[in-house]
Amino acid sequence: MRNILLSLVLLFAAISSALAQELTVKSFKLAGSDLTAQTQYRKDLNDRNCALIKVGIGLQGVQFEGGIMGNVENKTGEYWVYMPQGNRQLKVKHANYAPVMVTFADYGVEKLESNRTYELIVVTYPQYAITQNVTNQSLDSQHSTPQTHPTVSDNTISIPVKDGISIDMVRVEAGTFTMGATAEMKDPWKEEKPTHQVTLTNDYYIGKYEVTQALWKAVMGNNPSNFKGDNLPVEMVSWDDCQEFISKLNRITGKTFRLPTEAEWEYAARGGNKSRGYQYSGSNNLSDVAWFFDNSGSKTHAVGTKQANELGIYDMSGNVWEWCQDWYGKYKRSSQVNPTGANSGSNRVRRGGSWGTTARACRSSCRHYDSLFDLGRFRGLRLVLSE
Repeated sequence: MRNILLSLVLLFAAISSALAQELTVKSFKLAGSDLTAQTQYRKDLNDRNCALIKVGIGLQGVQFEGGIMGNVENKTGEYWVYMPQGNRQLKVKHANYAPVMVTFADYGVEKLESNRTYELIVVTYPQYAITQNVTNQSLDSQHSTPQTHPTVSDNTISIPVKDGISIDMVRVEAGTFTMGATAEMKDPWKEEKPTHQVTLTNDYYIGKYEVTQALWKAVMGNNPSNFKGDNLPVEMVSWDDCQEFISKLNRITGKTFRLPTEAEWEYAARGGNKSRGYQYSGSNNLSDVAWFFDNSGSKTHAVGTKQANELGIYDMSGNVWEWCQDWYGKYKRSSQVNPTGANSGSNRVRRGGSWGTTARACRSSCRHYDSLFDLGRFRGLRLVLSE
């Protein structure tokens, strides 16, 4: 009897592990100004032009079901799925995730129209209810296979701003880490040395995503970005622009948002006290977690479409550089507590690499800097909320 119960527990754990991650829809909408369905068309069986769904998901090996015409095209950073007009659903599947059925009416599209292009953003999300507290301690010693995806904390908050826009934030617990060019960081720059111990004594919340254009527009009433799209990270913003944005955001919400210190940024990028010692934020395979020079197609991508890091934070490697609060200064060997950078200077720190940088610049220890007034298609921001 005891062996039977143990077998059932192991079977349940195996099923739970298999379903520990699911696919979920972030957005689905008509891309009104996108003429791809007309210019790169595919005919249905009635000789009418199909609808085209561009699926941004950031995973390889994705499969689709639901009246698809011809082969799915795997483009840089997205899949092109052609479907006849009138279709109402599309199923998205991947071997490592529970599938998702996309019912178009749930997103204001009753059915697909011929000759129209649609944009579907699908992200990965952990199903914690399945795996939480299910004899984890007793089974840990019996399962030594490493997990292929980070274990993501559900310790998040969502803060409403306006017009239905909110800010999702992840709690980062206080802790001590080694900052700079640690052993796993390949080919570091001199600016990342020497390594030094840093202790952050206070918990803080950091943005789950980079600030999007939708959020920026809700606060500022404008969109300076070169690459347009509500779910794309805002760019073409200087450090001074970010301060103005944060000041207005704080007046709207009554909260105290700010840019992260450089130490807070690196600690969160490394996974905080859940860190597994990856070179990039969430993986040693950069393509899993980042839009960068090799896979971006020379543009930004919707936030949260790559794999999250150990804390459940997205895009801390790649997509856009993220401004930090600190003045840039050289590192010292001495241990530090709650460092805030140099006392003064002419340049502010930016972190994380971007869609246009090589892998070297996307490492969690990499640091660069610019003047307060520099802006460009590579620079954006992520928020921090102090407790």
